[in-house]
Amino acid sequence: MDKTSIRNWGNYPLVESEVFSTPFQSEIASLVQNSDTLLARGNGRCYGDAALNSRIYDTHKLNKFLGFDPETGILTCEAGVLLSDILELAVPQGYFLPVTPGTKFITVGGAIAADVHGKNHHAEGTFSDHLLAFDLMDETGTVVTCTPDQHADLFWKTAGGMGLTGIILRATFRLKPIETAFIRQEKIKAANLSEIMDLFEESASWTYTVAWIDCLQKGKNLGRSIMMRGEHALVNELTPAQKEKALALPKKLNLNVPFNFPSFTLNALTVKAFNFLFYNKQFARVQKDIIDYDSFFYPLDAIHNWNRIYGNKGFTQYQFVLPKEAGREGLEKILQTIAQSGQGSFLAVLKLFGEQNPLAIHSFPMEGYTLALDFKINKSLLDLIPKLDELVAQYGGRIYLAKDTFSKKHGLPASLVQSHPHKFDSIQQARLRHNLVSHTQPSSVL
Repeated sequence: MDKTSIRNWGNYPLVESEVFSTPFQSEIASLVQNSDTLLARGNGRCYGDAALNSRIYDTHKLNKFLGFDPETGILTCEAGVLLSDILELAVPQGYFLPVTPGTKFITVGGAIAADVHGKNHHAEGTFSDHLLAFDLMDETGTVVTCTPDQHADLFWKTAGGMGLTGIILRATFRLKPIETAFIRQEKIKAANLSEIMDLFEESASWTYTVAWIDCLQKGKNLGRSIMMRGEHALVNELTPAQKEKALALPKKLNLNVPFNFPSFTLNALTVKAFNFLFYNKQFARVQKDIIDYDSFFYPLDAIHNWNRIYGNKGFTQYQFVLPKEAGREGLEKILQTIAQSGQGSFLAVLKLFGEQNPLAIHSFPMEGYTLALDFKINKSLLDLIPKLDELVAQYGGRIYLAKDTFSKKHGLPASLVQSHPHKFDSIQQARLRHNLVSHTQPSSVL
């Protein structure tokens, strides 16, 4: 079979793969049985080198809805269904995703494999906390139905297992009821890191909290930020015009980046200028709005091919979490290191996680602060990443495998590596396994 060039959303790395796609379970089983190594891949919207392999099963043709109960909000669908498809079905009927990352263009299978989190982890956990069941094809081609009670060990190893336990075929999970398709939002400016962390602590009662952070600031302005916190708006909070379309889908925008930007476009000066404008365009310290859910959850999804802004060499996103007790000191050290490097990120996002579900042993979030930063691929970045890895390790943190591209010192949880048959594998897993740190749960860096 001819090979195809495959890359994820960060456009790095590029690999040559044999790609197979079929909706038929018998053909998927045959593919599994006749492959020494294979990995399921969804929509390719992860930022790093996850879901890349020499042989790939593309899940796009697993795109059917299998059942939806509008009374309970319980949905069953195939693994290749996009979150955007679910929103188009569910929102007009008064339901929303229980947990969503910053893009709606990921598959349900990918959401389970990465056990995605959102702006509401402190309040509502990860995707697996709302997952009722899924069908998983193992290395023999046998399909196993997993629930929190049936094959529970495999259920929890698969949630956050990055595809190493098998191919997810279909899943059942519970959506959350909403009155409207709008979000009541407050945006609050914070002058520095201490101020934004205090705001997170004060915002614990809000369902959704997130902050954009200026990672190039130093001194008294280190960590200056804008907090965005929100709730699903009630009908009586809407304007008369909004009430007329209370559960209507947001109007789609057709913005597009038509080509890769020149590599010099994003540099320390342009990122610093962007950050200055973004922080200062809000004049008041507090700004209150009622906005559609796309604007709150998925602002970048409105710009098609926005990844091309980073140029031909691509970019990576570095995301880590630090324990809450180490958050202030650790974030200060890490932000100082980034600012000194000049490797600025204009897409830097800070969140406060709640407690980890103790059953979800491979899930990334733990109680503490998580920071995600986009970096353009260049030689200087290869010097910065090991420094960040050392600091994350020093403060007892973890690295998010759904975003990772370069981290080498710290590997996958030993419990996950030792329990899977290596049939389902990837470039990322092989790289990290080679540098495995011995531990049985992800209590240190992932």
